[in-house]
Amino acid sequence: MLKKLFSGIVAVLIFNLATVAFASGSTEKEAKLTEKVRTNILKLGTGPDAKIELKLKDGSKLKGYVKEADENKVVVVDSMGGETTVPYSNAKQVKGNNLNKRVFFVVGFVAFLLIVLLIAGAGS
Repeated sequence: MLKKLFSGIVAVLIFNLATVAFASGSTEKEAKLTEKVRTNILKLGTGPDAKIELKLKDGSKLKGYVKEADENKVVVVDSMGGETTVPYSNAKQVKGNNLNKRVFFVVGFVAFLLIVLLIAGAGS
């Protein structure tokens, strides 16, 4: 009788331990995903040039630009001018670009090429 009781208690403890380990693993995954989304949105910046496409965990999508982004949420303005506030924990995936960053990259690259050509021309 005592063996059965002890076996039952051990089985319950093992089941409890496995459940806790599984739950903490999924919680950790969710935290990493939320942090990744938050970091990517904060890199974009704000304003009409900060274009974004945001997929939410419920399957819906938001497309527009980032009006405001802080540590907990992002405000997306769609093409009709409607604003949607989304907590980072509700976001699943983010795609975006900032036109200003592209322009600076292209201008920098062209300036670099001109300098290289000037140096090469001066050496001849």
